[in-house]
Amino acid sequence: MIIGIGTDLANIDRIAATLERFGDRFRNRIFTETEQRKAERRRDVAGTYAKRWAAKEACSKALGTGLRMGIAWKDMSVRNLHTGQPVMEVTGWAKRRLDDLTPAGHVAIIHVTLTDDHPWAQATVLIEARPK
Repeated sequence: MIIGIGTDLANIDRIAATLERFGDRFRNRIFTETEQRKAERRRDVAGTYAKRWAAKEACSKALGTGLRMGIAWKDMSVRNLHTGQPVMEVTGWAKRRLDDLTPAGHVAIIHVTLTDDHPWAQATVLIEARPK
C-alpha cells in the first residue's frame, strides 16, 4: 500500500547561486557527506545538488510534514546504488515519522526518482508499506 507521495521542482540556477554565495555553509547544513562527495565529483555540481534538494523536499512531503515538525535536512539522504539507481535513506526524526506511518506487520520502502532538464531538477518520492 502507498502511505505517502511527494514531489518537488528545484531551480538549478538558484541552487548554483546559493552555492556560490554560501559555499560550505550551505553544503554542510543541507547535504550529508555522501551527497557532497557525489555532487563534487559530477560535471554538473549544481544540478546534482538541486536534484538532492528536490528529493529531500519530496520526501518530507511524502512523510506528511514538509520541512517542519523536527525533520532536519540531513535526516534525509540520497545515495546511489552501483547501478546508478537513487535511494533515499532516513534517520532521526524522519525515521521516527516513517516508523509511525508504517502499519504493524509491514515494512516501509522509499522509492525515489530524480531528473533534470536545465534549469529544472525534479524529484518524486513514493513511500510503500509492504507486508513482512
